[in-house]
Amino acid sequence: MRFQKLAVAIAASGGAAALALFAASPAIAQTSGATSYQADLQALNHASASGTLMLTLDGSQATITEHVTGLAATFGGKPYPHVQHIHIAAKGTCPTMAADTNGDGVVSTTEGASFYGAIGATLSTSGPTTPASGTVLTIAPSGASFDYSRTITLDAATLASIRANTGVIVVHGLDPATLSAKAQAEKSDLVPSLPLAATSPVLCGALVASQTSVVPVGGAATGAGGTSNSSRDGLELLGIALLGGSALLFGARKLIPARTRS
Repeated sequence: MRFQKLAVAIAASGGAAALALFAASPAIAQTSGATSYQADLQALNHASASGTLMLTLDGSQATITEHVTGLAATFGGKPYPHVQHIHIAAKGTCPTMAADTNGDGVVSTTEGASFYGAIGATLSTSGPTTPASGTVLTIAPSGASFDYSRTITLDAATLASIRANTGVIVVHGLDPATLSAKAQAEKSDLVPSLPLAATSPVLCGALVASQTSVVPVGGAATGAGGTSNSSRDGLELLGIALLGGSALLFGARKLIPARTRS
């Protein structure tokens, strides 16, 4: 009789353990999904531009989609290149005009740095995305408006800053006609061969976790019909649990002599 109870207990515990694993599996699948961040891009330096940006982070891979409008359209007779970056490791906020310490009516990139920090990644249209490529005009989005989409790899410092809510998107490139005479005569604080307007911030927005921060895994995320991978895996695991419990119980019953069975 004691052997019968022991065998049944073993079978039950095996099934319970597997069911416990099944119960935990949705949480594991959910936390392994991507996390989304968004930035509402607001105009700086008396500009009239606006924009929105979404960043979906999956490991070190960041998929970025962005729409910007109202920027300066041309520069030297060509589409105006607007360098843009993820700035990191500072206050995680955008400056106000109070940051204009030299009184020229423009918050330059360096004047705003104490708010949004240094460049963590360059949002270029092609090629490198390192801080070193931050002022390369030939790989910057251009024109009065643009839609940007790219998946890039982020380094550890940029990832940490985004997760700590100190990542900030900054788009650069002002219309010189909107600046004071003093500012129009000044050189860029980043690239002295360019005018101040070319590299000064025009849009800024802090990256914040989106309401859809956990992206579903599988078919539901891609729009395909059917059951998502996480749900299917969970059902398979449940089947294994039930089969495992049944097998243990059957084996236990086979080992119990017929005369001891109730």
